[in-house]
Amino acid sequence: MPLRWKIAALAAATACLVALAVGVLVHVWTAMDVRSRAEMEATNTVYSAMDVYRRTGTLAGGAELDPADLPTALRHPADGDRRVAYDGRVEGNLGPSVWGAQRVGGPGSPVLAVRINMSPQLHDLRRLDASMAVASLVSLAAALPLAVYGAGLVARRLRRVAETAARISAGDLDARTGPALGRARGRDEVTDIAATVDLMADSLGRRLRIERQFTADVAHELRTPVGGLLAAADLLPPGETEDLLRARVRDLRGLVEDLLEISRLDAGAEAPVRARVPLAAVVAEAVARTGLDTEVSVTEAANVESVDTAATVETETVETDPRRLERIVGNLVINAHRHGRTPVQVTVEGRTVVVRDHGPGFPADLLLDGPRRFRTGATERGAGHGLGLTIALGQARVLGAELRLDNAPDGGAVATLRLPR
Repeated sequence: MPLRWKIAALAAATACLVALAVGVLVHVWTAMDVRSRAEMEATNTVYSAMDVYRRTGTLAGGAELDPADLPTALRHPADGDRRVAYDGRVEGNLGPSVWGAQRVGGPGSPVLAVRINMSPQLHDLRRLDASMAVASLVSLAAALPLAVYGAGLVARRLRRVAETAARISAGDLDARTGPALGRARGRDEVTDIAATVDLMADSLGRRLRIERQFTADVAHELRTPVGGLLAAADLLPPGETEDLLRARVRDLRGLVEDLLEISRLDAGAEAPVRARVPLAAVVAEAVARTGLDTEVSVTEAANVESVDTAATVETETVETDPRRLERIVGNLVINAHRHGRTPVQVTVEGRTVVVRDHGPGFPADLLLDGPRRFRTGATERGAGHGLGLTIALGQARVLGAELRLDNAPDGGAVATLRLPR
């Protein structure tokens, strides 16, 4: 149930409870007042009737002597005492009544009694109850839309905060709740939450910018000494040591270049240079550049054609940046060979490129959070993906493409690249 309806239901329930409590209190107080007035009237009437009876010997004001329906509690009052008693019996047109009684003389003398009928007052009380019930229903009907509207205002503000938090979680660190939730609305819990979310986004943005700048600075600072190492390696005499050192320096240079590429991607400094190219030919060329034994197949309509990595395949022409596309496909193929098991298959179907291996598949944390940089050192799948998948995802965003990482039902990692139209 949406929050606005929960708040409206709570407001309606509260209004009903308040109306019920007020109605019960008013009913009880009015009933007590009616009875108190009836008892006072009975006392005064007995006093007047007794005065008339003692002076003239006649009964006035509806007084009776020893009436048959006199309540038992009043049949034997003490000499000279005036007493009252409530009688809830309903007889004919007479409803609940209050009796007043006083003995005429000494012991054994008759009892003069007066009956005050409470039916008119009780009828007014029932009308009052009905009026209060109608008024409560009308007030509830008028208040419920206002409660829904007010709850909607709060729900919309909370929804905007939630949407902003979701955008921040998705990587948009420039997202803010905006002035609609700021001081223009005053200070309340919602604005406090919104301000906290904005502060969190500011803090995350600052930390991320610091980390990105640090990465870029390290990569730039390492580029010169790595180049010097590579030049120095060329001066070594040929042999196993020279080959080993040259290979390690090349790896280090590749890592520095990857760091620089990630820095440019993070800074948004990359822009695609688009051209119309045959997709399958670009993919086949990218696979061939890896030098790894990879099966490439092209699916067109219902026909499937298998080709080797050096073949030139005519298929759908796409407008994209071929250099960046080769970079994405190459990284995916290298990652599949490095962390999966053969056979590694690359399938081109329409504007979609699928790279699949038959290894243990991507780990659950990678599928949930995406690739993380410099996770190396372990042997399980995904623990050593380093920067390759990160660069592939960044280059896919530059192309406006979608890169999805998943696991096949029968085992193996599947990377699906969908190019935009």
